[in-house]
Amino acid sequence: MPGSGRVLTALLLCVALVASGCSGDDYVAPPPPTTSEVADPVAAAATVTALQDAIRSGDADAASGLGSSPEASALLAAVVGNATALGLDDVSLRYVTETGRTDGGDGWDAQVALTWRVGGFDTASSRTEVPFSFAAGGSQIAALDVGQGRLPLWLGGPLDVRRAGPVLVAAAEPARARRYLPAARRALDQVRAVVGGRTGLVVEVPADSAGLHRALGVEQGRYDAIAAITAPVDGVAVAGSPIHVFLDRPVYDALDPVAAQVVMTHEAVHALTDAPLAQRAPMWLVEGFADYVALRDVDLPSSRTAAQIARQVRTDGLPDALPATSDFDPAASHLGAVYEAAWLVCVTLAEHRGERALVDVYRQVLEGQDFAAALRSGFGWSERDLTAAWRDRLADLAGVAG
Repeated sequence: MPGSGRVLTALLLCVALVASGCSGDDYVAPPPPTTSEVADPVAAAATVTALQDAIRSGDADAASGLGSSPEASALLAAVVGNATALGLDDVSLRYVTETGRTDGGDGWDAQVALTWRVGGFDTASSRTEVPFSFAAGGSQIAALDVGQGRLPLWLGGPLDVRRAGPVLVAAAEPARARRYLPAARRALDQVRAVVGGRTGLVVEVPADSAGLHRALGVEQGRYDAIAAITAPVDGVAVAGSPIHVFLDRPVYDALDPVAAQVVMTHEAVHALTDAPLAQRAPMWLVEGFADYVALRDVDLPSSRTAAQIARQVRTDGLPDALPATSDFDPAASHLGAVYEAAWLVCVTLAEHRGERALVDVYRQVLEGQDFAAALRSGFGWSERDLTAAWRDRLADLAGVAG
């Protein structure tokens, strides 16, 4: 029984004092139960199960009744609406463990294990743990957004969800999903025309950069300058993991229509070919190929699409090697030039043996084949040969001596 140790200690102390002449007036009652003594994990687990049942049955009223405040009730009702609009399958919630206390009152925080899958799009379920805040001894939920860690977009507030065939866009306020749907649909068509890939594309649009970082479970500020990210929904890069595109709305919305489409198509290449799950593929191939597909139908000269790398070559000279993985860090300098350089490696390959050969080597490497072996088999080149041809391409573009 909670507190029994303290009560027993007090009784034993009083017995000792009575034996030495303690009177009844000297007895000091134990302090009232603390917050830790009123927390009821059993009640909280039942509340979590009730929320799970409400989500599965689409009962927004039942979910709302679990909230400890009007704001919490509205959020829980929105969660049910989001799950219904997204067509979530395999939804399960399980109370895991207490993680902290709320100062004053009877509230506390705990981790809740969550499983879900977007029906018709995800072939496997995502799994993560989300921090919940409980009140009223565990019989009510005060908040879902406490502390740090990953917070799936559909748990963060009302979503606008739109579908167009094999494309789904889910956007948090103040974004509207219909705004991003045409670009997502065109991106899917562009990827299919070149490389095929999976049949469904999911795009998530958090309300702001902070929401993007929470959805991805990364530290704030890491992707502030990035327009979009493609990643496993739960951060686990294993075979079959659901891969979605996440837009950094303030950055993406600032792009002109052509640039926005290039970004969307680039990310769709990653998502539809499961590129984030590749373990052995060179980063320049993953990123360069995505830009190759995204820029394939863009009517712009190389002097525009590779302006940054050309300027860098004129300033610093030709690079000695293909772009390294570390060059693609979001905080790295000259990030735009790095992406352009990677794109030009893929352009060099396509010019040498054709687009189909480029697609084949990309697929082979993503499936685990050694790049040097795939390059030799498909192009008759060593990596040194490729680097030399790429440097020649850069020299021509920048107007410098090779």
